[in-house]
Amino acid sequence: MADNSKTEDTASDSLEAAKNATNKKEKLADQVMQNPQVLAALQERLDNTSLTPSSYIETFPKAVIRRIDALKKLQVKCAHIEAKFYEEVHDLERKYAALYQPLFDKRREFINGEAEPTDAEAEWHSENEDEEKLAGDLKNAVVIDEKAEETNVKGIPDFWFTIFRNVDMLSELVQEYDEPILKHLQDIKVKFSEPGQPMSFSLEFHFGPNDYFSNSVLTKTYKMKSEPDKTDPFSFEGPEIVDCEGCTIDWKKGKNVTVKTIKKKQKHKGRGTVRTITKQVPNDSFFNFFSPIKVSGDGESLDEDSEFTLAADFEIGHFFRERIVPRAVLYFTGEAIEDDDNFEEDEEGEEEVRCTLFFIDY
Repeated sequence: MADNSKTEDTASDSLEAAKNATNKKEKLADQVMQNPQVLAALQERLDNTSLTPSSYIETFPKAVIRRIDALKKLQVKCAHIEAKFYEEVHDLERKYAALYQPLFDKRREFINGEAEPTDAEAEWHSENEDEEKLAGDLKNAVVIDEKAEETNVKGIPDFWFTIFRNVDMLSELVQEYDEPILKHLQDIKVKFSEPGQPMSFSLEFHFGPNDYFSNSVLTKTYKMKSEPDKTDPFSFEGPEIVDCEGCTIDWKKGKNVTVKTIKKKQKHKGRGTVRTITKQVPNDSFFNFFSPIKVSGDGESLDEDSEFTLAADFEIGHFFRERIVPRAVLYFTGEAIEDDDNFEEDEEGEEEVRCTLFFIDY
């Protein structure tokens, strides 16, 4: 019994000695790392050695690495605070969207000829004197039958269709047979998800009566994620679109431009007889925008072409929300397009300056 007690005491003493030795090593490492001469020598060695960031970190003592790990944990907490910030930004967007809406409703009325602007509402002074002079010259040179104009022209003809034609990102999607349909487009609205719902926004395309489909509104909803990924929290840079849903278009008979009918000949293997069959195949059209590729819920990855198509879709949805809808008249006149082009030129011409700036794109 005494021997067992003696053995336990010896083991306890050994553990205590080992613990003390470890503490001494850590203290010694701290003292070494606080020595300016040691740090200078270490820096010189690192400067003369080609190291990757990870291998550079591995050269530090364990005490320093432990502190770096603590910084990473703080960084994760920062990412979660940033996510909360973007959630509140989304709430602000919803709030101010309600303030913008009366102006957008008035815009719709002017575009579709539902109302006429008053003299005060139509008063606009251009900052470009050359434009004013040109407008005056045209007014003096061309005789306008105002009475006939008032009778024949309603609102602003082809307003949204002209925007589609002016913006390269959209015009690339529009086929010739899409154009007559887009001329019936009367308005585009952005709707934000309600409080308490998952973050998302919807695009509403309002159409007048037409010969192509019976829907008065076509919708596209973009689902967003605004939280750090548990497996890669440091990649978080703000909300991102992760999925989208379209809608069913109720095409009238023979008017579906998203499919085309082809004829194909088939030969019977035994009898050798030939028959002609018809089948419908997908057709390029802007209206495929409302039938997007579905993101798999089971985590299955998409092929490269599908990923590219989906990324382009997300970019278009974001562009409608951030640029087209808020600044529609400037894309109709082309002024916004000129501004975008000038900004791209500045990016190319002032690369060194641009790299020093911090942009927030939300």
